[in-house]
Amino acid sequence: MADYYTHFSCLLDVGSPENAVRALELYNALADENAAEDPSSDGFLLSIQPEHGGTQLWIRDDPTGDPEHVIQFVKRCAAALGLKGRWGFQYANTCSKPRLDGFGGGAHVLDLSTGETVDWIYTDGWLATVLEGGDPHA
Repeated sequence: MADYYTHFSCLLDVGSPENAVRALELYNALADENAAEDPSSDGFLLSIQPEHGGTQLWIRDDPTGDPEHVIQFVKRCAAALGLKGRWGFQYANTCSKPRLDGFGGGAHVLDLSTGETVDWIYTDGWLATVLEGGDPHA
């Protein structure tokens, strides 16, 4: 039996150590909501990175994670903390054993001011579509 994983590791600058503490509260609230879902998703781990002045949050999988929960969390932080600019991350989908279609990934970019998606890509199915002569952007 194969195990499937989604891996990512990224930083989110929240501007101040006080905002970092508030972001941890938002993270805990999201984790509580996730735990109440049936079934719950894999979520992600979060910590404040002191080597970056205590203003950056390290977001990562353990041992797998859910990119959609990362996006929800970053949107909540942006709205609650007044974050500006663009933020993005990329992720890899992997498999513990060689499997066809067991590998892929994607990336997502947000406008923190509006919470809107600037652009995204997800490679699941992309290769097969292109090899079959289809338009991967359709």
